[in-house]
Amino acid sequence: MSGHNKWSKIKHVKEAADAKKGAVYTKLIKEITAAAREGGGNVESNFKLRMFMTKAKEQNMPLDNVERAIKRGTGDLPGVILETVNYEAYGPGGVAILIDTLTDNKNRCSAEIKNILSKKGGNMAGAGSVSWMFSKKGSIMVDKAAAKEDDLIALLDAGAEDVKSDDTTTYEVVTAAGNLEKVKNAMKAANIPFTSAEVTMIPSSQVKVAGDAAKQLLTLIEALEEHDDVQNVYDNSDIPDEVLEQMEKEQ
Repeated sequence: MSGHNKWSKIKHVKEAADAKKGAVYTKLIKEITAAAREGGGNVESNFKLRMFMTKAKEQNMPLDNVERAIKRGTGDLPGVILETVNYEAYGPGGVAILIDTLTDNKNRCSAEIKNILSKKGGNMAGAGSVSWMFSKKGSIMVDKAAAKEDDLIALLDAGAEDVKSDDTTTYEVVTAAGNLEKVKNAMKAANIPFTSAEVTMIPSSQVKVAGDAAKQLLTLIEALEEHDDVQNVYDNSDIPDEVLEQMEKEQ
């Protein structure tokens, strides 16, 4: 067992807030369109598309919206050309931040991301200065009340790499990005429920942030995630539970 990445807690709190505002639909439509453009509209052969369609189903997105997004990606319907642009930055407390965007205007997006960072205590970093600290992995979150540790450790035989935990409520099963579906299927076969499953970026080390710096960092992350072009924000912060709990109460 090793230390749980607390970013997942922040992320799930933000996802709940985004869902209330409808922002999650906009972001999912972009992701589905981009995935279909990159790998085609066949769900069976396009892993990214299958993953985002699962997310759309979890968020109760109407099927018509999903189908239109796929057709825009494959060219069967007209639509804007979306470009993937990744930014690297530093936030309060020296925290490393990765920002994934999908945009139809790279210059506008870049200027707006820089503006958010400047106003909220962050700054843009050079290419490669932050990304080396992160690895692309599959992440599956499991409530401790719903599973036994030994059952999760047994998933190592199904392709899982690690089982993490540092609190009393949640396990995180970590996989290679390409093994996420395989481990998910193994969990379903073993009747092990999970609360989320996604490909994410996991930091190799974390920076402890507390007090005003922690609150400022969370404010920065929130501002970035509210931007329409931003799809994902990852960081390597280690924030005290009480700060995260206070943020959850304020949602």
